[in-house]
Amino acid sequence: MSLSGKKILLGISGSIAAYKIAELIRLLKKQKAEVKVVMTASACDFISPLTLSTLSKNKVYKDFYKSSTGEWENHVELGLWADIFLIAPASANTISKFANGLCDNLLSAIYLSARCKVVVAPAMDVDMFKHKATQRNLVRLKDDGVLVWGPASGELASGLTGMGRMLEPAELYELVVTQFKKKSLKSKIKVLITAGPTQEAIDPVRYISNHSSGKMGYALANECASKGMDVILISGPVREMELNSSILKVDVVSAEDMFKQTIKYWKNAQIAICSAAVADYSPSKVANQKIKKSDAALQIPLQATKDILAHLGKTKTKNQTLVGFALETNNELENAKSKLKNKNLDYIVLNSLNKENQVFGSDFNAIKIVDKKGKQTDFARDTKSKLATKIINLILPE
Repeated sequence: MSLSGKKILLGISGSIAAYKIAELIRLLKKQKAEVKVVMTASACDFISPLTLSTLSKNKVYKDFYKSSTGEWENHVELGLWADIFLIAPASANTISKFANGLCDNLLSAIYLSARCKVVVAPAMDVDMFKHKATQRNLVRLKDDGVLVWGPASGELASGLTGMGRMLEPAELYELVVTQFKKKSLKSKIKVLITAGPTQEAIDPVRYISNHSSGKMGYALANECASKGMDVILISGPVREMELNSSILKVDVVSAEDMFKQTIKYWKNAQIAICSAAVADYSPSKVANQKIKKSDAALQIPLQATKDILAHLGKTKTKNQTLVGFALETNNELENAKSKLKNKNLDYIVLNSLNKENQVFGSDFNAIKIVDKKGKQTDFARDTKSKLATKIINLILPE
């Protein structure tokens, strides 16, 4: 597979395995990939920046600024430039920094700024790799959506034999190619996501709505876009949030608006994730003028809105995947499973509304996911951004 036009950022940390990266760069450049390299200070002790600059045909980044001119090296731009960010070798120290959000060098700053897929290829001694702290850090990185390639078992620099040897350059090269092949396949996947509340007008001034912030839906949309998918986001009225520029955003207000737009895009989508909090009822009649206050009781007749999720479930083909959300205050799991079955869903994401898990407006959540076969996966309270990664990885594994 030609890698022409593919942008690969290589991060190199302090390990004897750093010398092997010269061969990896050669393999990538042979397939016309564009390669840039960032190194930690200790990595420079194992291989010369001049060697890597010569092979990559690009400058090597090491510091936050150029000591000669004081010019700042923009770590954000590097993080946005890459299609994939591969840290090889990834030392125990660097893995620990990534897992705990530390930012004391250019490499870790780029990691925290990167929007592309991040991969670490561990390289360390066997006891360091097996240590509970390292294993805990690797689990945390995986939970954050980072891929971990390796390590392999073999002879180590210490003279010991065991797990901790970095994968060989040829193996890393093949994994990079495979990752781009997967991304190419995912770019053909059209994902439909609904987010936020709907507003059901009572009169020109007032409406019925709910507390949904739309944060979960927007996080899901950004996660899908970062994986190269074609994303349509149908959003109810929410505060402005950051959104990947590749996403097609369709703004709606009422449940009827959301129904029409969702049906419009559903027929060409492979996946629909309905995270919006759509009103179940709307006023039967909307007043033309503002309703004036009086001493008399006001009654507002309500009518059921169209059930978007049920309609999608009825029209779903065998090649489509449908994901619904449930927010329950009692009999949570039982009600969620009933919704999963009755609306012909493939997955149901259960939010719990209790004192321990404040969902509305929060950047955090705790969820359970149940699939149509009854398998349940629980995710502890975490940021909605990280939960979005876990949801998508469960629905569409790497």
